Amino acid sequence: MINTVVAMAKGVVGDGNVRTSEPMSAHTTFKIGGPADVFVTPRSRSALIAAIKLFKQLGYKYQIIGNGSNLLVGDKGIRGAVIEIGKALGEINISGNTITAQSGVLLSKLANSAARNGLSGLEFASGIPGSLGGAVYMNAGAYGGEMKDVITKVTYLDDNCDVRELPADKCDFGYRHSFFSDKDYVILEAEMRLVHKNVRVILDDIKELTERRVSKQPIDKPSAGSTFKRPEGYYAAALIEQARLKGYSCGGAAVSEKHSGFVVNNGGATAEDVMSVIRHVQKTVLEKNGVNLETEVKLIGEF
Repeated sequence: MINTVVAMAKGVVGDGNVRTSEPMSAHTTFKIGGPADVFVTPRSRSALIAAIKLFKQLGYKYQIIGNGSNLLVGDKGIRGAVIEIGKALGEINISGNTITAQSGVLLSKLANSAARNGLSGLEFASGIPGSLGGAVYMNAGAYGGEMKDVITKVTYLDDNCDVRELPADKCDFGYRHSFFSDKDYVILEAEMRLVHKNVRVILDDIKELTERRVSKQPIDKPSAGSTFKRPEGYYAAALIEQARLKGYSCGGAAVSEKHSGFVVNNGGATAEDVMSVIRHVQKTVLEKNGVNLETEVKLIGEF
């Protein structure tokens, strides 16, 4: 069936935008993951919608990814199709203090575009290595800011492939959660309202946050960002350190020596290595502190 699916997918997104047996390690910040049967990179919003409609009509399983910054893909890869919403869907439009951007735009680019136009509110997102779609999906945040602070409206594709809009007060934003977290809807774009501010001041704030991130986080090693959610009343990193797990490793994966809230790829790590580290951390912290650490990283594919 794959040959038929590939041929039909090429018909809606173009020959050069469909690949088979694509290694997901090339599409995740963890640099880990087996092959996806079919890998599709739509170059426009209409092509994205056409691809989704096609897979739905064929009854062919598919998954949506963005920049792959919060994912751990199984070593056996992904059966079915992966649709990557990437840079081709990264338009940014600014009108007054309102920014409307497509879901494939990188947060770093979005934050810097806002800064250059004297718009403040996205400084916290400048160092998050994800795309806007994923950030809205999980209400990404850092250094006291979250996407819910700036979002005014989200445009998405529902189960019937109809384009719909949802105002921010209906998005059910919470800690690493949104209205979209439990659904298969596809985020197409988001509207954000920011505040006018001096460009130099905004850029200085971004520089300060960048320096803090570089000094405290293991950005020199592949990872999926913070591995665990913040348990209520605690900090995951502190619990892991108290359990003397900083540096704990299995194969090529390890709890970061720099920031214990991160599991990093020290080179050649497999998804199973990462899962072994995660399971050991969860088990040990539960035994020592009675706290259940939930993963923030999303697991997809076959392990």
